[in-house]
Amino acid sequence: MPKSILKFFCLLFAVLLASCAKRGNITGGTKDTLSPILNASFPKNLTTNFKGQEIKLVFDEYVKLKNINKNLIISPPMKIQPEILPYTASKVITIKIKDTLKPNTTYSFNFGQSIEDNNEGNPYSQFKYVFSTGSYIDSLKINVKIKDALENKVANFVSVMLYEINEKFNDSTIYKESPRYITNTLDSLKVVTLENIKAGKYLLLALKDNGNNKFNPNVDKIAFQKEYITIPNDSVFELKLFKEKLPFKAIKPTQSSNNRLIMGHEGDGKNIKITVKNGSEVVPSMVTHFPKKDSVQIWFKPMKADSLHILVEKDKFLKDFTVKINKQKTDTLSFNVDFNGVIPLRERFAVNSGIPLVKFDKSKITILNKDSLAVAFDTEYDEFEQKLFLNFKKEELESYKIRFMPGALTDFYEKQNDTLTYKVGTKSNTDYGNLRVLLENVKRFPVIVELTDKDGKVKASEYSESNTTVEFVAIEPAKYTLRLIYDDNKNKIWDSGNYMERRQSEEVIYFPKEIDVRSNWDVEQPFNVKI
Repeated sequence: MPKSILKFFCLLFAVLLASCAKRGNITGGTKDTLSPILNASFPKNLTTNFKGQEIKLVFDEYVKLKNINKNLIISPPMKIQPEILPYTASKVITIKIKDTLKPNTTYSFNFGQSIEDNNEGNPYSQFKYVFSTGSYIDSLKINVKIKDALENKVANFVSVMLYEINEKFNDSTIYKESPRYITNTLDSLKVVTLENIKAGKYLLLALKDNGNNKFNPNVDKIAFQKEYITIPNDSVFELKLFKEKLPFKAIKPTQSSNNRLIMGHEGDGKNIKITVKNGSEVVPSMVTHFPKKDSVQIWFKPMKADSLHILVEKDKFLKDFTVKINKQKTDTLSFNVDFNGVIPLRERFAVNSGIPLVKFDKSKITILNKDSLAVAFDTEYDEFEQKLFLNFKKEELESYKIRFMPGALTDFYEKQNDTLTYKVGTKSNTDYGNLRVLLENVKRFPVIVELTDKDGKVKASEYSESNTTVEFVAIEPAKYTLRLIYDDNKNKIWDSGNYMERRQSEEVIYFPKEIDVRSNWDVEQPFNVKI
């Protein structure tokens, strides 16, 4: 072949080769989205007559453990927690059992989301290793739905438990012992399955606890099935969590100012009977709430004393404290108001005093509208909260000048106010919305109907003893959650349950959707409370 033709073909081949080449970035390949695979376990999963102290899980790739202490659920719980190794990435996970295993018992290790591959973090979800120290694997199960007795959302990591009803069980067992079987909702589950259970009679309960699998009423929420359950059982059980109302208990008072003590407490701080004594002499005193704390303030009249005896009485609690008294600063009378500027049409004007008040001279209090006309009002004093309400009819687009002349208010120490002047105004009716709730299938009365915001804070509340139409007038435009509470003890508040009394919380029913209340809108909302 002539050289010129050979050169032509070589040049043509080079051009074709260049045209076939594609520009692009070098990639690492397709992202790994696959979970690890368990290749083997020693002993095998579902082993019976287990006698060992060590379990090995072998995976197809390097895995790591994430939040193992939070995710791993061992049922029945072990008094001595096993050691899970290694702490770094490995293809083998080793479980070293430190506790003495019970005979003829099925154990399960549910790893939840704690095992994941080392590179991409893909979880090996809900992997469960099961073995029995007896000749068979217990295979019964129950399903449990977890709710909150009051709130519309449920806490994460709620433990669901079964206590076996036998000769050793009594009402105090849940305070002292771990359950026979346990599982957990982890960070997302609302319905859980308790598996590998043997037939029998059990107490079913749930705890939002500190992880020790025992009920501590001071800090834990609890839910329980009132009657014992028998397994096997195909029912889906529903448990509602609540925080028990603690019995009253006072903590030793401490001096806060020259004539005031602060006393912390558990339980309800209202209606405490406190007697202050200087030797045998009874000292005049008052008790009020310490704002935003589970504490009360004990106010006492000035006197010379090295120490005071404080006798505290409420319900079954009775205790005498001795408090040393030192010279300290003296509290001064001060005031502030809940609303200064705009006051919502459905709210009341209130004055908060720094020292509790004992006298009110209504003739020295005036409320004038923008035309300088006097507005009729009456007063109401909440001694425990140190709050004076002025109740008057508020009109839309109106302004009010509220004045307390000197001597209108007298505090516990006979000090009186200087001139106080506050100005508030109202917005138009069209700036608010109205909501009419039509209750359907109400089982009993009275009921409390409430509107809450996205954080569960109550924004409006109405009480009905018989009426199935409930009106919320002049409420702020917003999206609300609507709920009904059956007020069975007629005290106008929601009451939680009590485990020892086998008493459930008062029933709460939620409307299934948010209600959008807009300005200058009238909303009529049927609410079928039949479950």
